[in-house]
Amino acid sequence: MNDLATLARLLENLIRLGTIAEVDHGDPAQQLPPRVRVQTGTLLTAWLPWLTPRAGADREWNPPTVGEQVLLLSPSGQLANGVAITGLFSDLIPANGDRAALHRSTYRDGAVIEYDSAAHRLSATIPGTADITTTGDISITAGGNVSIVAAGNFTVTAARVDLN
Repeated sequence: MNDLATLARLLENLIRLGTIAEVDHGDPAQQLPPRVRVQTGTLLTAWLPWLTPRAGADREWNPPTVGEQVLLLSPSGQLANGVAITGLFSDLIPANGDRAALHRSTYRDGAVIEYDSAAHRLSATIPGTADITTTGDISITAGGNVSIVAAGNFTVTAARVDLN
């Protein structure tokens, strides 16, 4: 066996670019974790985990999509032990913003939630229904006008209504 060739292969596999080829969302009932297969060059990896911002008591779920570009990190040089690091824009899936002060989440159905810290503006465009549910109070305070526009009915159900 050529140890130099083996070492070269392991080094090459430490960090690779690839794209998501398949996504398995897992099955918590059967204790199957979510995972992906990554196409990197001519190689298709085994099922691997992907990096998420939080995976402890606080968790974030935002699975990658097929075609998304990733960085494949394999600390041992063995692709079977790799982790897909998502979040690389590509020609196929370009950036959805163009300035530093903008934080924008764009969803596949056309929904967009964004905050522009330069303009001090929060905006949400939802193509469907929006619900807010809380077991506590909701308070809306505006330093200016409040406008409510409804194409249909506007209903208020309350034990008491105070109009000041």
